[in-house]
Amino acid sequence: IKLVDPDDNEVREGQPGELAIRSPALFSGYWKDPETNKKDFKGGWFHMGDVFRRNSDGTLTFVDRRKYLIKSGGENIYPAEIERIILTDARVIDAAVVRKMDPHWGEIPVAFVARKDDSLNQDAVLNILIGKLARYKHPKEIRFLAENELPRSTTGKIMRHILEERLK
Repeated sequence: IKLVDPDDNEVREGQPGELAIRSPALFSGYWKDPETNKKDFKGGWFHMGDVFRRNSDGTLTFVDRRKYLIKSGGENIYPAEIERIILTDARVIDAAVVRKMDPHWGEIPVAFVARKDDSLNQDAVLNILIGKLARYKHPKEIRFLAENELPRSTTGKIMRHILEERLK
């Protein structure tokens, strides 16, 4: 396996990269789907679509799906990375980060947060992130809602596209 950037260059330890794999036991491609095969099988490697970070001990930490990426001012931001940190606070029930179009940055992250404690405000959420996440990855807006207002699929996954629609 290897972790690669969008140009297919291996990333350094600690940097997010898409997992690419090759093995004699790996499937040889998608049935009658040459376009997908061309996109997902590059240079003899299968690109999974999942982004990981390699830790110093050699283990991998899941970051997010490649398909849901926020590009802000030329930087890649993975929502799951922000969500994981916000969710460490006991006052938070759940959180989802989505992209919002921005005339200056292209896209910006916006966090939707369901909270247990109404004293949790925007400044408190941003303080959770300080020192744990690069500042350019911090959400530019925090929107609070009730837990039952987070749109979910039948499997319980938060539907980001519906939250994005709420931003328009």
